[in-house]
Amino acid sequence: MEESYIRSVARRFSYHKAGMVSLAVVILIAAAALLAPVIAPYGYEDIVGGISQPPGPGHLLGTDGIGRDMFSRLLYGTRTSLFVGLAATLLSTAVGVVLGLVAGYFGGIWDMILMRFTDMVMSFPYILLVLVASVIFKPGMWNIILILGFVDWTGVARLVRGNVLAVKDENYVQAARLAGMPRRHLLFSEILPNVIAPVLVFATSVMALSILDEAALSFLGMGVQPPDPSLGNLLNGAQSLTVLGSMPWLWLAPGLTIVLLVVCVNFVGDALRDAVDPTTMR
Repeated sequence: MEESYIRSVARRFSYHKAGMVSLAVVILIAAAALLAPVIAPYGYEDIVGGISQPPGPGHLLGTDGIGRDMFSRLLYGTRTSLFVGLAATLLSTAVGVVLGLVAGYFGGIWDMILMRFTDMVMSFPYILLVLVASVIFKPGMWNIILILGFVDWTGVARLVRGNVLAVKDENYVQAARLAGMPRRHLLFSEILPNVIAPVLVFATSVMALSILDEAALSFLGMGVQPPDPSLGNLLNGAQSLTVLGSMPWLWLAPGLTIVLLVVCVNFVGDALRDAVDPTTMR
């Protein structure tokens, strides 16, 4: 019996050892973050110990500058950062897919307007655009999601447009068009399923970038605002040389979590790319 496409992709993905290990790590971290209310020994706002107390019995990762348990805040902060990264990725991917489909399928004036607008957005320095938008709008989790979502769509739009141009004249699309299918059906039932694989691969890099951007903005005080924890604002308290040198428990765990998440998400993206396009496998 012929192997289905999804099973074929899953089988090739399983050959990528780094990708499988990274996927397991991401799932483990996401599960721990999702179950934070169950796993965390304290609430993320509860003052439960001494000020800047080192790791020890009762406080696995010590306490912060006002006596809150760092392990509990790390779990809740990871949940916030993962949610921001995932939500921003979904938003930017949705915007990019729709604009790319319209530009690639309709062509002409629509293609020219949308692609010139895309080029204009891409011409701005990325981090400067994000910082300016963060200054204009009130800092907060939902605003950060909207900012990142409406800044990161350009790469997806260009990717989808290129793939649509390659498949819109294929026989199956022409047959559906001749059968009188509406444009909505052509775009989302005939063309989109055949261009979605590279989009999913690209989305992993967008998610890794979104997690980093959230961390950077929260570290600078323009992202998720205290007392709500995120991986970025957990690092915010580690700006002084005293904390960096003598209180590593305040910044080491959130910093390593950011690095681990970003590296693992990128490895998953590499494995998915190789699974979707077997010709890229070494």
